[in-house]
Amino acid sequence: MPQVPHRVAVRTLCGFTARAGDLDLRFTPSPTALQGMEGHAEVASRRGAHYQREISLGALQGGLDVRGRADGYDPQINRLEEIKTHRGDLSRLPENHRALHWAQAKVYAAMMCEKLALPEMQVALVYFDVGRSTETVLCERHSAADLARFFAGLCANYLAWAQQEAQHRSARDAMLAGLRFPHPEFRPGQRRLAESVYKANTSGRCLMLQAPTGIGKTVGTVFASLKAMPGEQIDKLFYLTAKTPGRQLALDAVAQISPRDQTPFLRTIELVARDKACEYPELACHGDSCPLAKGFYDRLPAARQAAAEVADLSKPKLRQLALEHQICPYYLGQEMLRWSDVVVGDYNHYFDSSAMLHGLTQSEVWRVSLLLDEAHNLLDRARLMYTAALSASALFARSKSAPKELRSAFGRVCRQWQSMVNRAPGVPYQTLDTPPDGLLNALQKLCTEIGEFYAATPTHVDSRLQSFYFDALHFLRVNESFGTHSLVDLQEADGGNVTLSIRNVVPGPHLQARWSDAHSATLFSATLTPHSFVSSMLCLPDSTAWVDVESAFSADQLQVSVARQISSRFRDREGSLAAMVDLMAKQYLARSGNYLAFFSSFDYMQMAARAFVQAHPGIPVWQQSRSMSEAEREAFLAKFTPASQGIAFAVLGGAFAEGIDLPGARLIGAFIATLGFAQFNAKNEAIKARVQKHLLATEPEAASNPRLGHHYTYLYPGIQKVTQAAGRVIRTPSDQGCVYLMDDRFARDDVLALLPKWWQVRL
Repeated sequence: MPQVPHRVAVRTLCGFTARAGDLDLRFTPSPTALQGMEGHAEVASRRGAHYQREISLGALQGGLDVRGRADGYDPQINRLEEIKTHRGDLSRLPENHRALHWAQAKVYAAMMCEKLALPEMQVALVYFDVGRSTETVLCERHSAADLARFFAGLCANYLAWAQQEAQHRSARDAMLAGLRFPHPEFRPGQRRLAESVYKANTSGRCLMLQAPTGIGKTVGTVFASLKAMPGEQIDKLFYLTAKTPGRQLALDAVAQISPRDQTPFLRTIELVARDKACEYPELACHGDSCPLAKGFYDRLPAARQAAAEVADLSKPKLRQLALEHQICPYYLGQEMLRWSDVVVGDYNHYFDSSAMLHGLTQSEVWRVSLLLDEAHNLLDRARLMYTAALSASALFARSKSAPKELRSAFGRVCRQWQSMVNRAPGVPYQTLDTPPDGLLNALQKLCTEIGEFYAATPTHVDSRLQSFYFDALHFLRVNESFGTHSLVDLQEADGGNVTLSIRNVVPGPHLQARWSDAHSATLFSATLTPHSFVSSMLCLPDSTAWVDVESAFSADQLQVSVARQISSRFRDREGSLAAMVDLMAKQYLARSGNYLAFFSSFDYMQMAARAFVQAHPGIPVWQQSRSMSEAEREAFLAKFTPASQGIAFAVLGGAFAEGIDLPGARLIGAFIATLGFAQFNAKNEAIKARVQKHLLATEPEAASNPRLGHHYTYLYPGIQKVTQAAGRVIRTPSDQGCVYLMDDRFARDDVLALLPKWWQVRL
């Protein structure tokens, strides 16, 4: 049976084989996608009616089926053109870019010669400056034989890799088809969890999976997703987390399911932020400054091959491999992302507006399966991704320090800003119908001039100006999609600094393409109730399945009590402190051990801690502090030992309210002095109103519930935080503990209905 050729795009072929020299990431503003398309059209329009555009070409070369579209061909002068748009001084184009561009042009020329049976051809790179509408044409003449040899050389280089990767994929799929669960048996509820994830993958659906803490969600979801990959021809599994500790759990789960020392193996890569992977943060990212950027593309093939031969591409292993080959660890990771089976990263790697994983999924036409850990966090994280802000302090500071070429443009923006503020005097917070047109127009012109300035003076170094430029561009991009899912507001801080924000409140419209471009997505958490709230805010597909896995724990393991004599409402806090302190002390003296006490803010927490220490100085107490470092957080948790005793005071929704594991005697109880509601203020009331308006516009049934905006803004997110915090207490089937809900509102029917079903709440 003849072997099916490996299909590869011209862009991929050349990107893999033709880049050479240094990594060069000196900042130069590049044209937008729209400007690029307009530039291509402008060049073509200058060529005449005979000019051929966007020519589909293909060729079989060895074992490769190479496909692509040439930008243009002029039959009158027999010239194949590869058009590239740019800004500024062309001489500053990195050499590795130019080598890539020549390779693409010569490959298209080789295929065109073969198609038209031509003996030779002119090959041209046409660089079009979008700022000046000028062309620079670099032209070479090549025989068809020379072009064919060049093309064959690239294909031979790539074919060996393609065959290796095909063998890896075949062995990988065979291994996964016979995959066995890594433990002798499933935990209670874990089998149902795994079966639900497997069915979601085999049916190509989204799944909302609510499963209690301690059931083994990470191992269960990863196992089921891997098991489904061969049958569904899934290329990649993306395991995405809200917080860094979740990544290590995923890496450990994959290693447990598919041991790293077995053959065949899964390539599992951990994505980290560039600043956390950089070896020389004080150096600029180009060959003239950083030794790991010097000759990067010359040493990349050997490093790539070495990385392909190991299963573990976590941050430490990538660093080790990269330094052995003297190249940048971060950009080795970016390359190996394309050739890995499992990718572990952050939500923003797939869901952000410029997310790398989503972009590659589209361009490479990957079939991907998503696992979203602690998915109750996605709402707030996605809101931030599609929110933009500009502050007066940053604007006026940059205006004063701007190069003289930009001062006029900055001045126009400052005048528009002042005009906007003058129309809203003395108001700490207010919403606007839309962003002011005058300000937007001035800001757009300023960004254009900053871009042209950097194009003309690429060696200019001003990190604060560059940061402002990126923030302004993001603001303009977010404004382009402004709708009922967002609001515009002005907010004045205590110091008088005014901030203009385009604040996303319903991220779902931005996420719909992300769901549709994934083969399957599983959102799992212990707190996804009510599922209609999560589904609506994230715009999950109508076909999304909902599974609520029963808890492996029994009600007699956890004593849950409502302290109805206590109110944590703002107006009642000082008056209820004595009762709260008395309750906490009584429980501690009745059963000494480690407890966590959660409060709605640092101020409330500190007030309660002072009252407790004054009343009971003999009971050990420690507190969460603002902006704790990783070492400080570890020290805080290290105080919870099987032999220790005391009460730790923390903030609900903070670092110690979810994602920490303190089994057995390390934690035996929790006191929760809040319903977790967002602070009642003008901003949150505006968000509530905008959510209600959006729901009425998109979900007509919302008209029957005028309090839905309140529930979506305050009630549902608040109780999710409470449930997460309470979930720190019972971690294993042998744990015993208690939770005190210290607010009379917990006795309300609408609140009780949102608490875990396995709890037996004592009123």
